[in-house]
Amino acid sequence: MERSPFTRFTQLSVRAVQLAGRIPLSLKVLGSFLHGKSGHEWESVLQKLERQQDKQKAEVASIGVGVSSDEKPDDENVNMPDGSDVKASEGIIWLPEEKSHVTRESMGIYELVCIPLWGKVSIIGNRSEMEDAVTALPHFLNIPITMLMGDHEGISPSLTHVPGHFFGVYDGHGGSQVAEYCRERIHFALAEEIEQIKEESCKSNTGEGRQVQWEKVFTSCFRRVDDEVAGKISSPGVGSSDRVLEAVTLETVGSTAVVALVCSSHIIVSNCGDSRAVLLRGKESMPLSVDHKPDRDDEYARIERAGGKVIQWESARVSDVLAMSRSIGDKYLEPFVIPDPEVMFMPRAREDECLILASDGLWDVMSNQEACDFARKRILAWHKKYGALPLAERGAGEDPACQAAGDYMSKLAIQKGSKDNISIVVVDLKAQRKFKTKT
Repeated sequence: MERSPFTRFTQLSVRAVQLAGRIPLSLKVLGSFLHGKSGHEWESVLQKLERQQDKQKAEVASIGVGVSSDEKPDDENVNMPDGSDVKASEGIIWLPEEKSHVTRESMGIYELVCIPLWGKVSIIGNRSEMEDAVTALPHFLNIPITMLMGDHEGISPSLTHVPGHFFGVYDGHGGSQVAEYCRERIHFALAEEIEQIKEESCKSNTGEGRQVQWEKVFTSCFRRVDDEVAGKISSPGVGSSDRVLEAVTLETVGSTAVVALVCSSHIIVSNCGDSRAVLLRGKESMPLSVDHKPDRDDEYARIERAGGKVIQWESARVSDVLAMSRSIGDKYLEPFVIPDPEVMFMPRAREDECLILASDGLWDVMSNQEACDFARKRILAWHKKYGALPLAERGAGEDPACQAAGDYMSKLAIQKGSKDNISIVVVDLKAQRKFKTKT
């Protein structure tokens, strides 16, 4: 039976991963060498390297998805099939390109050991108090590969997990307590939910099946944090493993939550409230979340069914109070305001440029396309001036190019009249940019 393009590409990438560990050769080197080559050329290159490995009888060194840095091979020269020598610590891995056969899902980037570039900004703006909070946690957890790919034929049993990078923006109201709690807690609650579900990880080969599973995971996560905020269930005590049953703050305090789990093949976004996630794919902005506003048709109907009222006062508000229909906290508005998120399970594509998470302090004065265009231009401008970051520095704190983009957009939002706190996370999704490194 003929293999599908996805199965073939998966098998090729698995061979590359396994070979990279045996030569020894990092995935980064091998991927850099293979980038842009066809599937047939991949076959040829891998066969040559496998013959070289057999001839040299190299020691087996394991390097795979989500391994720690001390498990990587020594930084030695490796002879490539074109006669060039490369270091074992450089480059990245990509799937082969076969444009005439590639499907959208098979175009995943597979930067298996690549740390993302990111920057974050959170400023008080024209408010008297700061109620926003942000989180950026590269390599926060390992995601079971079955939650991303299902039970596809050709995936090696040794490739069980891929690194997941967590980013979040939380826009508090009525106080900063719930936003701060979300900043410290949501990612851990997510990891706990994934740990609980991994034994029954989705075996479906459809994106719809995995979408449903991620909806279940994030809904359980957000509901748990919401119950912890209210003191309905125990939560970890600060600075200890003890768990306490105590409300975090008053019932009139709440927060939005928009979070993104970024990995080599997918971006999973979960949103509750009116903060927003937007992806720049090529030159087109793509919203990965939809604001939860009381006058959204489906939200308006849900609130009315629950016995609530949406009243227009400057903007649509639940019970004449809250200008969003979903949040974490705000227990005094139950059951009209709920903590359930909406989830987007998005396969990555080669043309993905950047991801922006931001509070409404940005989105109130800037369109999705404007924000994406500004972010891309600022990232490119920084690299044209300073060059690309050395690989050794990648992920060592905030990326200056992404940081410059976030700083610029936050200042521009104030100039455009934003009256709120402004929080922005910018994630550069390009594994490599074609700029010369400045010396």
